[in-house]
Amino acid sequence: MSVIKVNSEIKKLKKVLLHRPGKELLNLTPDTLGELLFDDIPYLPVAQKEHDQFASILKENGVEVVYLEDLMTEVLMFNPGIKEKFLKQFIYEAGIKTPKYKNLVYEYLDSIKDTKELVLKTMEGIQIGELDREKREVEKSLVDLVSEESDFLAKPMPNLYFTRDPFASIGNGVSLNKMYSVTRNRETIYAEYIFEYHPEFKGQLSLYYDRYLPHHIEGGDVLNLNDHILAVGYSQRTCPEAIDQLAKNLFKDKDCKIDTVLAFNIPNSRAFMHLDTVFTQIDYDKFTYHPGIMDTLQVFEITEGDIPDSDEDLNVKEINDSLENILSHYLGRHITLIPCAGGDKIASEREQWNDGSNTLCIAPGVVIVYDRNEETNEVLRRHGIRVLEMNSAELSRGRGGPRCMSMPLEREM
Repeated sequence: MSVIKVNSEIKKLKKVLLHRPGKELLNLTPDTLGELLFDDIPYLPVAQKEHDQFASILKENGVEVVYLEDLMTEVLMFNPGIKEKFLKQFIYEAGIKTPKYKNLVYEYLDSIKDTKELVLKTMEGIQIGELDREKREVEKSLVDLVSEESDFLAKPMPNLYFTRDPFASIGNGVSLNKMYSVTRNRETIYAEYIFEYHPEFKGQLSLYYDRYLPHHIEGGDVLNLNDHILAVGYSQRTCPEAIDQLAKNLFKDKDCKIDTVLAFNIPNSRAFMHLDTVFTQIDYDKFTYHPGIMDTLQVFEITEGDIPDSDEDLNVKEINDSLENILSHYLGRHITLIPCAGGDKIASEREQWNDGSNTLCIAPGVVIVYDRNEETNEVLRRHGIRVLEMNSAELSRGRGGPRCMSMPLEREM
């Protein structure tokens, strides 16, 4: 029986993957914010309390919560023989090329006996000053003379609490993603090892995309509309070549029911980085959206080509109609679009920036949202949506909401 079961954005959520933010956030500095894709530095103790509240809301509503760091810890504990492989791959992907430092970082990580502590350390980042000074000074180099003790040999991964992006659950399989930035692409190493070696997942998943492919795609751009239709955003973080390749792989898999991919071309912008920052489904017949995308939005239908089993052939056509009509046609029911903050220009721009459209639907008509988006939340209530609010003063500084912070592993089918 497959361990991934996700063919909807709205059916009852049964199991979800999270990452509790850790010391990687303490390694953000004003000088590294841009490189590490943050706009501000969250206060870790409060961010953790907010994230714990998020997990509690999920659990109180019958959702099993599993953590990325725990699954990766179990991988190394269940398979002690792969620790060396993992550490060497981690060092390579961290960009550590100097032989001396490759060896010293390996020795440092290998010396950490607590497996979970080891996993968390790879996420937090490694500074030169953490390595054994005597071993560093045996052989001096220019690197040693010009480097500061606080310089990172392996940079932190502060975006890890946005578990939506490194991979995407699609039906009974996954897209293991090639991410947009070098900073985030390193995050997918954990999912690679979990899917390949964890006994719960090993040999039980279809792989629809691979992190070693050349074109970038991220999970925030992937929405499962139903058994047969997948929506994918063509955005700042996902390129059309990746959508073509994903579609080909889905159509080739005889066990995959998806026969239509809808590609949504949204503005290439930091504010609109993923499809789910401007557009999410919240009930069988309701979507929330950001009004700012409507004038530029293009939608394309991708289906299997006329040559069966071809690796290259696709049918692609632009759908020239309103978003409401397009969704109503493909989902077979009248669709209501609910604008962020009710459509007020200033309020919608403000609340979209704070992820007012980034809802996590845990059952039809039941969503988890940030409390700070008061106007959007009230509009949702007026449309009959049950709104579960969570604190968000610190988590929101990373520019991602409840959907960004969660990767569903199982929904009711």
